[in-house]
Parts: sequence; structure tokens; C-alpha cells
Amino acid sequence: MTSTRISPPPVVGPAPRQLRARLRQARRRHHPGSLGEVLTDAYVVVLFVALYGWFAVAAIRDHLAAPQVALTDPGDRYWIAVAAVTAGAGLAWWGLRLIGPLLVTPAAQTWLVSSPVDRRAWLLPRFGGLVGGVTAGAGLLAVAAAFAGGHDRPADLGWAALAGVTCGATATGWAVVAQSARSTPRWAELLALGLPAAGAAIAVLVVLGHAVGWSLPLPPVPLTAGVGLALLPVAVASTVRAHRRLPRVDRAALTTGAQFANAATTAAVLLDPSLLAALVESRRWRAIGLVRGRRFRAGGRFPVLLQAEVRRLSRHRGALLGWAGALLTMYAVAVALPSIAGPAHVVLAYLATGRLTGGLRAVSRSPGLRRSLGGNDTLLRLAHLVVPGVGATLWYLATLPALRTTPGPLDAVLLLGIVTAAFWAGTRPPMRYGGAVVNTPFVMMPVDLIRQVLRGPDLVAVLVVVHLLWG
Repeated sequence: MTSTRISPPPVVGPAPRQLRARLRQARRRHHPGSLGEVLTDAYVVVLFVALYGWFAVAAIRDHLAAPQVALTDPGDRYWIAVAAVTAGAGLAWWGLRLIGPLLVTPAAQTWLVSSPVDRRAWLLPRFGGLVGGVTAGAGLLAVAAAFAGGHDRPADLGWAALAGVTCGATATGWAVVAQSARSTPRWAELLALGLPAAGAAIAVLVVLGHAVGWSLPLPPVPLTAGVGLALLPVAVASTVRAHRRLPRVDRAALTTGAQFANAATTAAVLLDPSLLAALVESRRWRAIGLVRGRRFRAGGRFPVLLQAEVRRLSRHRGALLGWAGALLTMYAVAVALPSIAGPAHVVLAYLATGRLTGGLRAVSRSPGLRRSLGGNDTLLRLAHLVVPGVGATLWYLATLPALRTTPGPLDAVLLLGIVTAAFWAGTRPPMRYGGAVVNTPFVMMPVDLIRQVLRGPDLVAVLVVVHLLWG
């Protein structure tokens, strides 16, 4: 007598096309806008980006053609640009991994992700739009960068477009492959660390070579040609592999990036970057996991708070890397673009100091934390201002040789202003949207809202003007 195993009947669900059609019908009931309104909004956005983008490219091109920039070594400028592009590629890869890159809307999270639907067929239009958008954007950005750098020949622009397109397709494909894995692959983490490290190594080599009177030679052929041709088969292979791995992209992978995207959109609409910073900070500390606890040395409230702030900073290595990266960027700017080294020194000092104000922001934005720590607010904020103040002083003194050999009274004023600007930005209160509005001939100006958004950077702008006038 033989026994046969009866396989369960296959689960038959609705086709992805039918589900997308039902979602579109449901959205139209809540958003009765016409197609003309959508096209008008898209036209305004494209016109805005193209207009200001062209102005930015033309301004950069004119500045790089100025005599004070043309006198610098072309090899130094070229390799500093390569280092910046390499580090930027690493940041772009980190951004793709942070947002997914495949995302789903809240309605899709509720009704579609857990339903018996063909996952590849449902994600395929989204994947195609993602690959096409990132590829086209990277190509246009590469062409704009090449034109801004003075390479306006059709061959140079063509090689730049090929390099941008292949880099965009490769990064998107491998980001989707990494998203389909159950845990973060080791190669994805190494890529996120390796690209910025390679850019930093190139910048250090150029800066040290410039100090001893030696510079890297220009390559015989444009690097864009080599990168574009080398990554062309890699881009095709990564896209095909990502298409095959679409069924493995589970609900957790689709919804994790959506939280970051929603927070970024809300922060942009409400002009409140703390909404996005809170989510990034929460993810960062959850990624650290367990830490080894150590006792604080005996002392008063102020010394204990200072020890806790130093220990928190030692566990936040990204802040220290950002501080060191700003220092290296300052020397790279002094080598490649000495005409803007003065204003860049003030701006980069503010950014480097801002990387050390995590404890100040946490204490200022949490009344419950201040009550649990005890003491008055002034004591708590001053205790968390010591580390940013010391970090700003060390950074300023370490980068001052890029501008002048000896410090002067102006440097003391600029350093005090930078620490004050970082303190103002770190102690920014929650946003209020009911302030005064001024009616101008052009547009309604929300003065109080602009004042809140520019708290901190406004003082940096004043310091830049002071440096240009008396530097």
C-alpha cells in the first residue's frame, strides 16, 4: 500500500496590478486633485531646481577660472576633487542604505506587505523607478560637476555622464541586494567605511605633498572614462541580481527605511531638523548595544556631568570622525581653493563644533532629563558646553596654520563667536509656528519662523562677514 503526500493548495491572491489600481482609487477619494495640478507642481519644482542649479554651476565655474584659483597647482585641485567625489560616494551609499532604498507607503504597509501577493511583481515598478531616478540624477550631477570644473568638451561630458550613470546604477542595485539580506552584509559595512577612508587618504596625501613641495601628477586619461567603463558590467550585474532578490525583501526591510523617509519629509515641511536628528540619534545608540559600565570619580555635580559627557563622546565615534573630517577638509580647501579658505574656516569650525554638542542638545530638548539630573538649567548647559568649547579651541588652533602663522585678536573673537553659535543652535527650543508675519511686495515673510530656523547659522554668517572685512 502506497501513501501519497497531498500538497497544500497554492495560495492565490490578487494580482499586483489590481492592488495598485485599488490603492490609486482610494487615494483619489482623499486627494481629489487633478492631473493638471500635479503637473504644475512638478513643473515648478523642476524649474526651481534647474534655475538655481544652473546659477550654482555657473558661479562655481567662474570662481574656478578666477586668477587666484588658477595659480594653484592643477594636480592638487584635481586630486582634491577626486577625494571629495570618493567621500561623497561613500555618504551617498550610506544614505541609500539608511532609507532602504526600497520604500512603501503606510497604506501599503498595512494592506499589501503581509498579503499573499507576488512580491517581485509588486516591487518591480518601484524598483524600476528607483533605478531610473538615481541613475539619471547621478548622470546629471556628474555632467554638472564636469562642466563646473571647466571640462566642457563633448567627450569629457560624455565620459562624466557614463561614470555617473554606472555609479548610480551600481549603488542602487547593490543597495537593494543588501536590503534583501536578513542581516546587514559585511561588504555593505566595509563599503560605507572604505569609500570615505579612501577619499580621506587621497586628501591627506595631497595635503602632505603640498607641504613639502610635491604634487601628484595628472592621470594620462580622465578617471571618469576608466570608472565608467569598469563599472558598466558591474552596473548591469548588480541590477540583474537586485531584480532576482526582490522576493526576499521582507516587511521589516521595507518599513525601516520608511520611518527615516517620513521623518525627513516631516522635518523638511515643518522646518524642524530635530525631528530627523532624534530618529538618527535613537538608531545610533541602539546600534551600539551593550557597553561596559564604569564608576565616575567622586566629585560635585559639575565634574560628574563632565565625566559623563566625555564618556558619551568616546562612545559616539561618528562625532569624532566628523570633527577630524572637518579638520582635513579645511586643509584641503586651503590647498585647492585658497581664496575661500577664510570663510570656509569659520563655517567648518562651526560644523566641527556642532558634532560635539550632542549632550547639549539632549539636555536642552528634554525637560524630563533635566529634572532627573537635578540642578539648575544653567549649570547643566554649561557642563555640556565644556567639551564643545575645548573641541572648538583645539580644532581652531590645529587649522590656523592653513591661514596664518600666528593668532591675533580677530581669532579670539571668531572662536568665541563660533562657540556661541554652537551653543545657540544646541539650545534651540521647540519650534513655534504662531509668530509674526511681515507682508512684503513679493511674499509673506514669517519673521519669527525664519529667526528660529537660523538660530546659530545667523551668527556664523556675521562672523564670515567680519572675517572678510578684517581678516
